[in-house]
Amino acid sequence: MVNLITGPRGSGKTQQMIDLANEKVKTSNGNVVLIKKSHKDTYTVDFNIRAIRMADYKDILTLEEFVGFLYGMVAGNHDIEAIFIDSVLKQANITLESLPAFLQKLHKISNENNIEFYLSISADKNEIPEINSPDYNVLN
Repeated sequence: MVNLITGPRGSGKTQQMIDLANEKVKTSNGNVVLIKKSHKDTYTVDFNIRAIRMADYKDILTLEEFVGFLYGMVAGNHDIEAIFIDSVLKQANITLESLPAFLQKLHKISNENNIEFYLSISADKNEIPEINSPDYNVLN
């Protein structure tokens, strides 16, 4: 399942993502991953969550490369149960226009590997194309 948290910048999406990840790791039998652009605002992240700072991977510049990065994580660790991607529109070259294609790829990865995705998107849900798909769960 692909879960979406939407809202304008500064509406508390990052803290909501961290809270969800912290709750998920308590009940998970596998690994929980949090992907952020930087380590800013991660001081409340549970120590058992694998926090990935994308600023450390400067060569991942396109949506396709980012998806390849996710496939690499999944291939290297079959115990991942949930991946949280904060501020998805700040990752690689993902835009509102390319977001539907990205979400379709995440849905495929989710189904193939039984992984839940959680994404925060700095936009009103009315601005996000194809968000009403039954493949996505809008949490707010």
